[in-house]
Amino acid sequence: MKYSFLLILIAMLAASTEAAASSSTKRAGRAGEDLRLPRNILPRLYEVTLLPILSEGNFTTEGSVSISVDCIQATNNITLHIADILFNPADVTLTDLTTSQLVGISNVAEDKIRQFLVVTTNVQLLAGRQYRLSLTFTSILNNELRGFYRSSYNENGAVKYMAVSQMQPTDARRAFPCFDEPNMKANFTMKLGRLTTQLSTSNMPVKETTPIAGRPGYVWDLFETSFPVSTYLVGMMVSEFTYIDSPPGLSTTPFRIWTRPEAVSQAEYASRIGPQVLTFYEDYFQIPFPLPKQDMVALKDLSFGGMENWGMITYRETALLFDPVKSSESDKQRVTTVVAHELAHQWFGDLVTMDWWSDLWLNEGFASYLEYLGADFVEPEFGMIEQTIINDVQDVFGIDALESSHPISVEVNDPNEINELFDDISYGKGASIIRMLNKFLGEQSFRAGLTNYLNSKKYSNAVQDDLWAALTAQALTDNVSLPIDVRTIMNTWTLKMGYPIVTVVRDYAAQTAVISQARFLLRSNPNSTDQTVYRWWIPLTYTTDFNQPQKSSWIPYEQTAIQISNVGASNQWVIFNVDEVGFYRVNYDETNWNLIVSQLLSDFQQISLINRAQLLDDSLNIARVNALPYSVSLGLTQYLTKEQDYIPWMSALTGLSYLDLMYIRTAGYVEFKGYLTKLVTPLYDYVKFNDTVGDSHLLIYTRVTAVKWACKLQIGDCVSSSINFYQAWMNDPANPTIVPVNQKSTITCTAIANGGNAEWDFAFQRYLDSNVAAESSKLLFGLSCSTDPVVLQNLLEMSLDPNSGIRRNDASSVFINVGSNPVGRDLTFNFIQTRWSEMVAFFPSLYDLARIVDSVSEGFNTPTEVQELKQLQADHADELGTAARALDQSIERAESNVEWMSLHYQEVLDWIQQNP
Repeated sequence: MKYSFLLILIAMLAASTEAAASSSTKRAGRAGEDLRLPRNILPRLYEVTLLPILSEGNFTTEGSVSISVDCIQATNNITLHIADILFNPADVTLTDLTTSQLVGISNVAEDKIRQFLVVTTNVQLLAGRQYRLSLTFTSILNNELRGFYRSSYNENGAVKYMAVSQMQPTDARRAFPCFDEPNMKANFTMKLGRLTTQLSTSNMPVKETTPIAGRPGYVWDLFETSFPVSTYLVGMMVSEFTYIDSPPGLSTTPFRIWTRPEAVSQAEYASRIGPQVLTFYEDYFQIPFPLPKQDMVALKDLSFGGMENWGMITYRETALLFDPVKSSESDKQRVTTVVAHELAHQWFGDLVTMDWWSDLWLNEGFASYLEYLGADFVEPEFGMIEQTIINDVQDVFGIDALESSHPISVEVNDPNEINELFDDISYGKGASIIRMLNKFLGEQSFRAGLTNYLNSKKYSNAVQDDLWAALTAQALTDNVSLPIDVRTIMNTWTLKMGYPIVTVVRDYAAQTAVISQARFLLRSNPNSTDQTVYRWWIPLTYTTDFNQPQKSSWIPYEQTAIQISNVGASNQWVIFNVDEVGFYRVNYDETNWNLIVSQLLSDFQQISLINRAQLLDDSLNIARVNALPYSVSLGLTQYLTKEQDYIPWMSALTGLSYLDLMYIRTAGYVEFKGYLTKLVTPLYDYVKFNDTVGDSHLLIYTRVTAVKWACKLQIGDCVSSSINFYQAWMNDPANPTIVPVNQKSTITCTAIANGGNAEWDFAFQRYLDSNVAAESSKLLFGLSCSTDPVVLQNLLEMSLDPNSGIRRNDASSVFINVGSNPVGRDLTFNFIQTRWSEMVAFFPSLYDLARIVDSVSEGFNTPTEVQELKQLQADHADELGTAARALDQSIERAESNVEWMSLHYQEVLDWIQQNP
């Protein structure tokens, strides 16, 4: 039965109102409910038919689904998932495929709290039999970036609508009724309806196209049946997009890049690197890509940067499209890494899928690790292997130093809990411990073990123990020296949160050292009830000479400390955690720190580039938690006046940015700014403002960083150069080459911060007119740099206005960017406090909103601000649900900032005054 759009809308609005009214009741009731599907019925084959209607006033999908299921255990009901779908219970049928007879149905009911559809039968379904469940339905093509949703773009002044899917993690149930759990894999035969002026794509190639009876101008695209796949990996799109085929010879798999017609010229870069990365992974895993084609789709609206639908990957435009004139080096790197990440998923996630969301890190951690290898293969100049430590290792150290962090592998059931796992722990920490695992196993054994694991679990699901077993077996085959099996080692890293600080105390006369482990915490809560024993199996590496082979040892889980001998002569430094391969920080006795500082000041290149970055990051953060005098960590930063490499500078500026946050609203900022200026000026003088032909990728990255800080600190000609470039662009807006593309973000920000309404209005109009998503994101950032509170308030208002021109998936960036502006921080937090209900309605997940709060409050460092955060949490405790953890982290960080101000504010200022 078909439903009119008006009836659908009335029904869904009523359901939405009811859901909102009883949200606290639902959340309270979930604790004792089983949110997982029973396992007595498992899907075998879906036949899904969807006809999206892309007309204003009638954004609906007419659909039907037939699911062939296996009865595993006798039962009298079939339970599956459904959400925001309308159907007539009388249209639900069940057929016994052995007898071809209909099975009587006594009841069809929805459990809206658990998003269940329960079909109860008159007779018992028999174990070993196959049945087919069928129903027709209608759903709304929502604009919430989930399920089968609608997106839009402008082309030649006209609005074009399209339908596209985003199923991960639990939104396939919004597209069609299904068994929406990752370990219920099945084959899919998709059938998509479209206008003849449109095209469609899905996981598999189109098998045939036929007219739709009774609908002139419409056709069905029937796709080939897929391999077994989880529901969250089903992809589909109906649009007026076009595509380009990748150049021949780069891969044995046909590759297409899909995009809106006006952006097709920006697809060329991805069309070249995508097939090469796929070929690299085929060789790396020694497993051919199993599907007959690979599509990659660039979307204006997507909740993730990319989504690994098997054979039909979707991306935000910023993550797939590259314009040779308007896109920067950082844009190119983003495209390269996201493409490499999503293609890695075609094996880790798609071919082999985690059994349940608790092991999401098996997907995301591996894809995050492998993206560096894939990107390095196609762009070796980018230095991606070295960038791992600043992008992942050191970055995730921040959140994992909180008591409110979480283990990599953690039990989840509620969809909100599942959404929470898509964070830096699953991605960054997952990648970091895999990198550590690779190093102590050795590359050859690591790769061979992965191949065995993938082959043994392909087309099915796995838990982390399956991986550990495969790697242990390979290590035994290769005679790899390990203190114990891989599972025992790695469980200490995946089943508990946090990470260790390794402290090295040397006996210089005996040339020995005591190496101890303890949990590194930003702030230790004296009232904590956590009974976890925080110890790890820690692979130690150390050296006194980077030109010689490193030495290695282990700290066993059972021991808090060990002693090692032959550490080095009394006048020689020792550095542990060579190339920061281990996921831990290192502290030393003060004598060893002083030896390291002396080496850096005399000849810093005797210490490896990565370890220079490690020393900067470790020392500044260890001092932050009061375990090292700031005189040591700041003394180490003095060598930066000679440093010219990107990786150490990024580590340093990340640590120094924390101090900047603490001082920027205090009387001491002038002195702190003076010290930063002393460090950054030589780097700015070295890289200059403008790019030159032949500059390397990382030199350009270094320049971008130096220019950003030089303009912030008002060094040299940085501000005047930015204003002059921007003014020239305003005088000739059609010329895309006036503003240096790699500095466009800083130039726009600086000009707007030092300008008025004319500069802001110009940037906003360029944002609206830009056909290049990467350029739009730079302009949107620049708009947040205004120093006029009224302008910033209006920008926040516009981000929630669907008619403002700011796209829905850019809204969170607006709040984060305005909140990072010293002028905009308080008004952003006030906006969140007073407009909470509007923001809850606007953002698909409360966790998204909690992340915004976390970013905006990063610099909170007064008791009053801590209390405001606690009040915000208390005011909305009933509706936060699992998003409460993100607010817990905000509060914990702010409390640690308050302690820092009490302990270290004057200490740092005193040192700066003594070292002008």
